[in-house]
Amino acid sequence: MKASFAGLVAGLLLALAVIGGGFTGFLLAVVLGAIGFAVAGKLSGEIDLFERFRGRRDR
Repeated sequence: MKASFAGLVAGLLLALAVIGGGFTGFLLAVVLGAIGFAVAGKLSGEIDLFERFRGRRDR
């Protein structure tokens, strides 16, 4: 299991545990899942978060 996937699952489970339902809970689960995915991917080196923000001159 990749670290980014584990982070995604952890973020989703934490969001569901904190909220407990509703549309707002669904949105929070998606946001926390995305944050968990990004953090775990960055820590494992699978994702380069700043690659999207670099200009053409920096490559």
